[in-house]
Amino acid sequence: MNSCILMAEITQNPELRSTADNQMEIAEMFVQFINAKPENPPALIKVVGWNNLAREIKEKYRQGDKVVIEGRLEMNTIDKPEGYKEKRAQLIASRIHPFSATDMPASSSEPAASFSPPAAAAAKSIDNTPPKGRSSAQAVPPVETYDNDEEIPF
Repeated sequence: MNSCILMAEITQNPELRSTADNQMEIAEMFVQFINAKPENPPALIKVVGWNNLAREIKEKYRQGDKVVIEGRLEMNTIDKPEGYKEKRAQLIASRIHPFSATDMPASSSEPAASFSPPAAAAAKSIDNTPPKGRSSAQAVPPVETYDNDEEIPF
């Protein structure tokens, strides 16, 4: 299923327009989010909201706001004047939530570099001693953990 949750910053004020037959309202805005690799610039993506959500986006959100957007990704093909086709992603929003540093729990306000994923934290606390009635040959093997700076090994 195509489902996406994105935490981003709005880079331009949302624009509200209607379809050609004036049946539906459409809000469009661009947001940026931190790239997976710190040396790369932030990524930019267009967000589209329809009908009631479009009005909500236009009324409540402005450039510089940080938001969490739920929706689905869509790829559009655009014919360029140079003779080639370009693919651009956009996010079709189904929900949008304001986000600020005060929305975060106090325990997760640590810098991202010291964040350890829940799976890695759980793996560190696994007791590999076999339960009563099991031989050591049946013990659970240790789970490998990786630092956040390493590439995934596959």
